[in-house]
Amino acid sequence: MVGTEDGWVHWFRPPGKIATVLIVALSVLAPSCGFKALAAETVVDALARTVAPGPATRILTLGSDVTEIVHALGAGERIIAVDRGSKYPPSVTQKPNVGYRRQLSVEGLAGLRPDLILAAEDSGPPEAVEVLKSLAIPIVFIPEDNSPQGIERKITLIAASLGREDKGRVVSAEVLGAFQAAVDLASKVTPERRKKVVFFHGLVRLSAAGAGTAADAIIRYAGGINPMEILKGYKPASEEKLIEMAPDVILMMSDGKGGPTAEQVFGTRALSATPAAQNKALIVLDGAYMIGFGPRTADAVRDLAQALYPEVADAD
Repeated sequence: MVGTEDGWVHWFRPPGKIATVLIVALSVLAPSCGFKALAAETVVDALARTVAPGPATRILTLGSDVTEIVHALGAGERIIAVDRGSKYPPSVTQKPNVGYRRQLSVEGLAGLRPDLILAAEDSGPPEAVEVLKSLAIPIVFIPEDNSPQGIERKITLIAASLGREDKGRVVSAEVLGAFQAAVDLASKVTPERRKKVVFFHGLVRLSAAGAGTAADAIIRYAGGINPMEILKGYKPASEEKLIEMAPDVILMMSDGKGGPTAEQVFGTRALSATPAAQNKALIVLDGAYMIGFGPRTADAVRDLAQALYPEVADAD
């Protein structure tokens, strides 16, 4: 945590159509990976598909939470490539990067010769996902669920896919325990002291997180109030709307370059008239750490609760 003299708190922690002949050609890549096939139990993924994960010795992970869970299960050495959002642990940044998980290239993924793809449920685009499902390479879609129970479901499914069920139960128990401790800390804040927090993806369009988003869930678990929860998903927030909502704190993701800063955020006209601007109340957290809903999310909840309510943290 870094405190400044101005009072704000800074926390760091479309592919084209693919010809049928290409689909056929790519579908033969998985068996040629050079690993002996092993019998594997089937799993039911987030799309209700029954999948046989196979030996899972060359894994491609799509989603920061997916990548972190594989590492938490002690199978990080099996990962051969990750998506752009996967940056933890730091060693994954040395792996081949397949780009944004919602703009996948089937050719690029299959060319890496994985024998298992573990993909976040929101991976895309839809046409690429349909091609991936038709290949011989097993692909398991991991559920998107912004809750501690959702994290447990992810861990359980990935552990089963990797044949590490026992380790999965240990990791789940640790994560759920840490999450409950973080929520208990936030629960010490009385209703009248709870702060209104708005999360923005960026300052260009001021798209704010509403109900059903990971950011909304994090705010609530940390003891905050999200005035944007009356809307679903990410929605533009006008100057008039922000004045009406009167957020006490602005929450944003780190840009990886030391920002955004309070000057940048509250220099924006739409935010300059908010109570948050008067106190220069800005909290910045790493994106994957904050909204990934993986093994580290409990720590993010605690960090946000401590940043919002230092008096509760001091009494803990």
